[in-house]
Amino acid sequence: MNFDELKLNKQLLTAIADLGYKKPTPIQEQIIPKILDGHDVLGIAPTGTGKTAAFVLPILRKLNYAQGDHPRALIFVPTRELAVQVYENAVKYAVNTDIRCCRLIGGMGLQAQLKEVQKGVDLIVATPGRFMDIYLRGEIHLKKVQTLVLDEADKMMDMGFLPQLNSILEIIPNKRQNLLFSATFHPKVEELTEEFLDFPVKVEVNVDMMVIDLVDQYLYRVPNAKTKLNLLVHLLNNHEEYSRVLIFARTRETAENIHKYLNRMEIGQWKAIHANKGQNTRLNAYEEFSEGKIRGIVATDVAARGIDVSEVSHVINFDAPVMYTDYVHRVGRTGRAEKEGVAITFASEVEQYHIGKIEELIGQEIKLLKIPKEVELLDTSYEEKQAFAREIDRQKRKEDPTYQGAFHDRKKSALKNPNKANHKTIQAYKFIAEEGDKPKNKGKGRGKGKPKPKPKGPTPKRKGKR
Repeated sequence: MNFDELKLNKQLLTAIADLGYKKPTPIQEQIIPKILDGHDVLGIAPTGTGKTAAFVLPILRKLNYAQGDHPRALIFVPTRELAVQVYENAVKYAVNTDIRCCRLIGGMGLQAQLKEVQKGVDLIVATPGRFMDIYLRGEIHLKKVQTLVLDEADKMMDMGFLPQLNSILEIIPNKRQNLLFSATFHPKVEELTEEFLDFPVKVEVNVDMMVIDLVDQYLYRVPNAKTKLNLLVHLLNNHEEYSRVLIFARTRETAENIHKYLNRMEIGQWKAIHANKGQNTRLNAYEEFSEGKIRGIVATDVAARGIDVSEVSHVINFDAPVMYTDYVHRVGRTGRAEKEGVAITFASEVEQYHIGKIEELIGQEIKLLKIPKEVELLDTSYEEKQAFAREIDRQKRKEDPTYQGAFHDRKKSALKNPNKANHKTIQAYKFIAEEGDKPKNKGKGRGKGKPKPKPKGPTPKRKGKR
């Protein structure tokens, strides 16, 4: 099938041809006609399958031209980076029309966004929080809204956006077309679907086959965080094909430490993307990565949403994800636009539990590789061993609530909530930057920053010097 068979107008066909689009992807073939026919649509597809174009192109076709001052289509996404990516794609597709597109995201000037809305807009791409900020100022009128899109709905649920989404649904017209997209169809998304969509057409791209067909997946079993770092440095130093690399870490601290270390080692130039980075810093890093000016980015899962670079050579999971659908999202950063990619995961003993769950999700075993002999295997610290033991206990209790565990006598309270990871458990996943970088004990039992309690009763008089 060709794009000209999908009932898109000449302006859109010219724009996508100029962008190098040759033929529609499977999800585009199925979803574009359904949206143009006015159906509510539930699209289940991993990243890298062309789903952004699958909903933006038919929306632009239905908008057709600029009209009035108020928005007629709304697209909501979970992160700023993804909002930027969707907005930029919409602008590229609409380049031959007069349709006005606007992005509303946090971390950037509110006044500038207010002025853009006041000029008149047809399509808004937004994060829920910033959209509500501007709506509550009385600057957005929603009576003309005909189409509402929720993209990455699974991540929206994970990030706790449901109350904001419910508020948005209460203020927009009931008579509208609803489109919901998600990489997975877990129970929270199913619940949202029942409330949000009316008799939807479900279009599902096989997640397992998309990952398996386009991405070569490999696994290294690594004893601890420092050995992971040694392995990472070895791979980057000895393989020139690791030219544009995206490294995923579970925490902001880990991402920051890895990127600083790689820059100190002068293994190309690296940037970090995580929630502690300012919006402009994150966007600049994304642009430099897209243009090939830096070798790679170290990112957390949420911050990496919206990274849409077709030439990502390798994805490296420095930490195995504990949200198993995030593995699909991570791997989907490579192998985009029907190009092959490589995904490598480092997993410690404690992370093997999560690897097993991921393999169940994707329907196959990830190929195991041996650590090269040149990589120095460092001893696991006592603190990391203890953290690993606690996490293994937690995993076993999750599978078997009657399991008491090695820490049963000292941690009986853990049985009250066996599936919750405590602070010491989380330390198992943190990157250990330097020996001795342990926080000092500031007032045991009082907490950081709290003053020492004053003694009860009258203050005793000081005795003079003898």
